Amino acid sequence: MRSLGWRFVIVGILCLVMFIPLMMVSDIVNSRRAYSEDTIRTVGQEWGGAQTISGPQIVVPVKARVKVSELRNVIDPETGLVERDPETGKNLQKLVEEERVETREPLFIYPDLFDVQVTTETQMRHRGIFQVPVYQAVADISAQFPFDRVEATLNEGEYAVWDQSEFRLSVSSNRALRGEASLIVDGQSLLLEPLSGQAGLRADLADAKAMKDFVLSLSFNGASDLRVAPVGRTSNVQMISDWPDPSFGGAFLPDGSDINETGFTATWTIPHLARSLPQISRVDMERTARDQTAFGVSFYQPNDFYQKAWRAARYGILFVSLTFLTVLLIDMQSRKPVHPVQYLLIGLSQAVFTLLMLAYAEQVGFGMAYLGAAAALVLLLVMFGRFALKLGSRVWVLGAMLVLLYAVLYLILYSTDYALLAGATLAFVAIGATMYATRNEEWYGEDGPGQGWFGRRKAQKPWPEAAPKPDASAPLEKG
Repeated sequence: MRSLGWRFVIVGILCLVMFIPLMMVSDIVNSRRAYSEDTIRTVGQEWGGAQTISGPQIVVPVKARVKVSELRNVIDPETGLVERDPETGKNLQKLVEEERVETREPLFIYPDLFDVQVTTETQMRHRGIFQVPVYQAVADISAQFPFDRVEATLNEGEYAVWDQSEFRLSVSSNRALRGEASLIVDGQSLLLEPLSGQAGLRADLADAKAMKDFVLSLSFNGASDLRVAPVGRTSNVQMISDWPDPSFGGAFLPDGSDINETGFTATWTIPHLARSLPQISRVDMERTARDQTAFGVSFYQPNDFYQKAWRAARYGILFVSLTFLTVLLIDMQSRKPVHPVQYLLIGLSQAVFTLLMLAYAEQVGFGMAYLGAAAALVLLLVMFGRFALKLGSRVWVLGAMLVLLYAVLYLILYSTDYALLAGATLAFVAIGATMYATRNEEWYGEDGPGQGWFGRRKAQKPWPEAAPKPDASAPLEKG
């Protein structure tokens, strides 16, 4: 049909058909993104991986003196043989009471005061075309432990073996440790050793009860995340980094942060009432501290080009539809409308735009890749409109509309928070402009309903000419 109404219907169907290539493009983008994330994860693990500092804690063995009564055989002091009952022949026994020392569950002591300052320097590692942000960190930890409250937690007969106490600090991976770790207690340096059977450090304490100030310095590598478990009765944590795009997460958000293009500083103050973690326990709470109370920062890469490419594919149907609509409105007065195959070619070129942008973004970065892909697409469609669609001077309207569309798409891709706002506003304005442009249109065509598809008028059967009426005054002829 030549009517604009039927053209809208056909173009609408073609827009729905374009969902198929756009979904295929989305799958390709997701596959490429998964490959990139796998590479980043692998390189990050090789560098050290995500790090969580949990501790320090003091482990104090506990023993108890108990009296035990038991039956023992009676030994003849002269012969050294067991005496027997002459009547029954059974061994003679007697009840003996003695005092023994038994090992009980140890005490796990977390500090009352726990101050941590973590300073990180980031760098980019490369594998193939992919970049992986990693960091080198130095953690300075100060702690004071509530040794004066230990005796109140012991049961009757129990006593703490202070000279066998042990200092422990848990980390995510010992292979991430770099440089020399130092533990200074009351001005005296203690030797640190790796924990057996788990990731972390330990040191033997000769007389933990008399110790007051523990100062630990630790250097390590990491990637992706850095977290600290607030194990102190009062935990003061400060993180300083040169990474400009932190993503804070975990059990607690920072009390305050300063973020700029040169890095960030964040501070936390966590009281013991904010987490279910006893300062002195007969059960090791290290796993609970790591899993339920840890907080920190992710070294987030904001709005990377895989996210942008995926969003471009998702918004692709909107931009394909707006391009189709622009071509339709420009061409609505033409007696030779644009063919459906030509609409499909326009749509496919816009679907390939996303792949073109992603392929070059992996090589030269998003900005240059987007500019080059958008310029190539606009030039292609303008040339197509000029020489294939025969739009004449109206092709410049199409070119201006395409430039506007891809300028708006660039803003949508770069602005994560305002992407929906920009897309919804663009769709609303486009619909409103279409309503205005077609306000006087005869939707059924000039002759009303019943016309052919895309301007081809149905063949009309000619009406038979009416037979002339007989003249009443003329004489009748005889046969």
